[in-house]
Amino acid sequence: MNINWKVRAKNPSFWIGIVISIVAPVLTYFGLTVQDLTTWSAIGSLFVDAISNPYVILTILVSVYNTIVDPTTTGVTDSANALQYEYPNNIKG
Repeated sequence: MNINWKVRAKNPSFWIGIVISIVAPVLTYFGLTVQDLTTWSAIGSLFVDAISNPYVILTILVSVYNTIVDPTTTGVTDSANALQYEYPNNIKG
């Protein structure tokens, strides 16, 4: 699995995708919205309920996998070009 983790870690879009990949399946499974999480105890109990449920864990893992995989390459790798980057590529087009 050749992935340029250093560059991905520097990219805020990657972290936003990871957070959404974790939060969205949890909220969806429990039928909640972000507005329902108004106290730390509600967030804590939701976290415990989520990690206690194998189905929720599986959906989180699938969602995170989909965030990590680059669909423009074969397999679970970055392109040879992307592996050489030191910083996220900002060239558009």
